[in-house]
This record gives sequence, structure tokens and C-alpha cells, in this order.
Amino acid sequence: MADVIIAACDGAASPNPGPAAWAWVVAGPDGGVARWEAGPLGKATNNIAELTALLRLLESTDPAVPLEVRMDSTYAMQAVTDWLPGWRRRGWKTSSGKPVANQELVRGIDDRLTGRDVRLVHVRAHQVDGDPYNAAADAAAAQAARTQNPAGTAHGSPLPMGEDTPARATAAKGAAAKRRSGKAGGATLKARYPGRCRCGRSYDAGTTIAKNGTGWGHVECVES
Repeated sequence: MADVIIAACDGAASPNPGPAAWAWVVAGPDGGVARWEAGPLGKATNNIAELTALLRLLESTDPAVPLEVRMDSTYAMQAVTDWLPGWRRRGWKTSSGKPVANQELVRGIDDRLTGRDVRLVHVRAHQVDGDPYNAAADAAAAQAARTQNPAGTAHGSPLPMGEDTPARATAAKGAAAKRRSGKAGGATLKARYPGRCRCGRSYDAGTTIAKNGTGWGHVECVES
């Protein structure tokens, strides 16, 4: 039995709300992706997709084995690690007395965390040297959102052709980001504040962002 399961999960919705999907990946002993699954959600928000991804991962892993989950969603992380205990105490109401958004998903996650050893690790999305399993989950979720078709381990790699390992996926995204940054005239900077790209995904303060046709966002979302 493994000492700890290393996994990642991600959701996608573009535009937000729009065609959405969730995905999770589990690392294998060789450093590649051993198992993965992705599923469509129809029209939904990015927050729903992110929470669904975490819930599906918890449902699909052995509760007796410690689990490390790598994820880039600040909202999902805060919902579970910061806000959930207070919501539970108040009968699933916010501090202002309003019903908790996406309550069914949050309560499902709470139920499946009970009695488990689960560590949530926040990783930055779309980084040149970012987490490879998050990159794989991101690719799987984005593909399922576009096609609105479920996919999983039986379909091969969760990554596009030419990016058949998490490490190659991270390198490929980094190279694409550099190419696009160059085509944009080098117009990149470090974000002073968190924001949201036109692709529907958010970025954190300190993330390298680039000018696009509607404002600022992920470097890789600049049109070539």
C-alpha cells in the first residue's frame, strides 16, 4: 500500500459561466499519471467545476491512505480550509446569514474529508516550472469542457499529443508562453493584485501576466 497518494484536481469553465468540466489525476510510482478522470458539467461556473473536481477525487481514492491534493483554485482551498468549519457551525449559512453557495458540493466534500488524512496544497497555475500533475489535470478539464465528453485512464494520457508526461506538458506550456509573450511585444508584468483572465480563470498577485485584447491575463492566453 502506498504511503501517500499524490494527486491533483482542476476545473474549467470558459467563458465563466460557460461550458465546464472537472478533472483529477493520481500520480504513479514512476512519476507519471497512473489514473485520471474528467467529466463535463454543461454550463456551470468555474467554482462549481473546481469543487466538483475535488469531490470526485475524494470519491475515487482510498480513504485509508493519506492523500495529498495539489490544486490551483484559491476559492476551493479557502472553502475547505478556512470557511467550511464556520459554515457547518452556523447550519450552512455564511456570516451574513445567507445560504452557502454550492452547498451540496461543499457538504459532500465535508462528508468525505471526515476521518481522512487529506492535505490540500495550493499550487500556482500555468507556470513554466509549475506542478506537473496540476498541469495534467488542467489539460484534462479544459479538453472535457471543450468537448463536453467524459474521459479517463482508458483513453490514454490526459495530456495533448506531444505532452505525454506531466514534465513535458509543463515544459511545453512554458515554451508556448514564452513564444506568445514575444509576439505580444514582451508586454508582461507581475500582477500587483489578483485578477481574472478572459479565459475565465483567475490569477494570483505576483503571477506574470500579459496584455491581451480585453485587458490583462495569462501569458498563454494571448492570441498568437
